[in-house]
Amino acid sequence: MKGPVRSGLFFFDPPRHDCGMASDDNIFISGDAVIHPGDLHEDFIRSSGPGGQNVNKVATAVQLRFDAANAAGLSERVRERTIKLAGQRATKDGVVVIEAGRFRTQEQNRADARARLTALVAKAAEPPPPPRKKTRPSKGAVERRLKSKAGRGTIKKLRGRVEND
Repeated sequence: MKGPVRSGLFFFDPPRHDCGMASDDNIFISGDAVIHPGDLHEDFIRSSGPGGQNVNKVATAVQLRFDAANAAGLSERVRERTIKLAGQRATKDGVVVIEAGRFRTQEQNRADARARLTALVAKAAEPPPPPRKKTRPSKGAVERRLKSKAGRGTIKKLRGRVEND
């Protein structure tokens, strides 16, 4: 069904799934991070901001919910890191909620919300940085530092009052 449908006095525009991917396609991020469409739930809400009269009538903003705690396509490490990186956007149950209302159309807001979720999961899928390798200064560097400290101390002592002997 393409386009709006007239129902009584109102037009109903059914949500379309054409934001660059088919509704049954998985979003591949890495080997241990895949978002299945079944893990996503979208609600369309009224958007704030510019839009004139249209803003009060049409639900163009999208609220994307991703159940990260129960997502089958995420490894345990990516799942925990996704919830941690989501911060306040994650609920106690591990559901990541992303609201997108920057644009005036549902399709653009859906694509924006999915892109933000993909970026969040991609950041969580990055391998952790290697642990810091402790280093020690060389013996010559320690000697030079102590010699310069002693020299500065001598200069400061010479700034004092001159004594008559």
